[in-house]
Amino acid sequence: MIDKQLTFNSSLPTNPPQQHPPLFGWLAISGLVLFSAACIAVGAGSIFRPGYVAVSFLVGVFLYWRYPPLYMGFLWWMWFLTPLVSRLIDYRSGFDSSRFLLISQYLVTLITMHAAIKELPRAHRQGGLPFILAFLGVFYGYLIGLVKTSPFTAARGLLDWLTPISFAFYVFINWRNYPQYRQGLTRIFLWGVLVTGVYGIVQFLIAPEWDRFWLVSTKLKSFGDPVPLGMRVWSTMASPGPFAATMMAGLLLLFNSKELLRIPAAAAGYLTFLLTMVRTLWGAWVVGVLSLISSLKPRIQMRLFVTILIMAICVVPLTTMEPFSDVISKRLQTFSNLDRDNSAQIRQEIYKNGLSKALTNGLGNGIGNTFIVNEKGVLVPVVIDSGILDMFFTLGWFGAIFYLGGLILVLFQVFQYAEPRIDQFLAAARAIGLACFATLPGGSGMLGVAGMILWGFLAISVAGHNYYVYQRNSMSQYGNKYK
Repeated sequence: MIDKQLTFNSSLPTNPPQQHPPLFGWLAISGLVLFSAACIAVGAGSIFRPGYVAVSFLVGVFLYWRYPPLYMGFLWWMWFLTPLVSRLIDYRSGFDSSRFLLISQYLVTLITMHAAIKELPRAHRQGGLPFILAFLGVFYGYLIGLVKTSPFTAARGLLDWLTPISFAFYVFINWRNYPQYRQGLTRIFLWGVLVTGVYGIVQFLIAPEWDRFWLVSTKLKSFGDPVPLGMRVWSTMASPGPFAATMMAGLLLLFNSKELLRIPAAAAGYLTFLLTMVRTLWGAWVVGVLSLISSLKPRIQMRLFVTILIMAICVVPLTTMEPFSDVISKRLQTFSNLDRDNSAQIRQEIYKNGLSKALTNGLGNGIGNTFIVNEKGVLVPVVIDSGILDMFFTLGWFGAIFYLGGLILVLFQVFQYAEPRIDQFLAAARAIGLACFATLPGGSGMLGVAGMILWGFLAISVAGHNYYVYQRNSMSQYGNKYK
């Protein structure tokens, strides 16, 4: 019965005709682009870094109030491109170890806290309990962080934890805009996969000078060697992990796209996704594909299989060509030999040493506090390459139960919905949420851009469900009125 209702309702004009982009919104974005290009060209880092943060925030506020759909696109492209902008200005005017510029995408996203402050008190009546629980867990961790570390350090750590939930709540509470979200995110990630994928291939083949300069300045060894064909790909973003998470989400959304551009986007996207060498996200993509296939009706499943076949025909030949095939095949071979794999052994050691410390830390170390006192009474930095352990270590039992409870609750909710059977975007969004959740044992996928993807796509699944429920109720009332 519900399939019939949803099919009927999905035939309604849920996607209004595309309007021309708002002139003043695009002028504001163009102003930021011109300002950035001019400052980078002359190497004016002292002016550009605070100016970029301030101007991007003001543009975000303007778009948030006047052009919400454009704000959504601007927000995601800030996450996609700001790390590259930071590397370019570092190359032109000197390395900034504080990485101050990277605060800009957080501030643009935190504009959505306006919706949380306004709507949170009554959000539980609309199904917002998971987001309320997550907010409580994060603010508890922040208060502990204020006690155990400096206000600045706690506030900087809070950005990573808070922005994904703030953004997700904004999407959830504005569920009436679901058709615009569906249309906008499909195009945003289509172009995002294409642009960042192409740049990732260039990065691997020629190693641009600004990327090499940044890699040498940061002294990061895990990214590979700063030479052509020697680096793990992180494209326009800050590191391979966040880029792989973004690419994983974009590649799953490509199955929902009907544009011809999805073919070159998939070719570039899958190739760079493999060149990140992030095995956890490779496995997450498999989880997402299986979830996506199992969510759809048989007729839509067949269309999806055809799409996968076409993409495979375009992508597989690229991965078997030199110089790509050698590095990809070596990384794939490590799946069959994890006992001798260095990164796998390090992760096992982290679990062995960190599990008891995380689970016995009742109050938590607090957000921003990355040090503990060892057996000799000396402060030592903590490396926890696990989202689950990070929750308990940072938020303590009290905060972690709220935060993890909210995350599990919203994940459980979205898998009760029937709408993904007929709405392929909702099926993809739910698959992305599950795939991101599956990465938590192997990394802190609830923070930063990875957290934006995890919480954001779970939230849009809830928003889509609420939208379809509203449609059904409206049509029911309309039918009863004219009986």
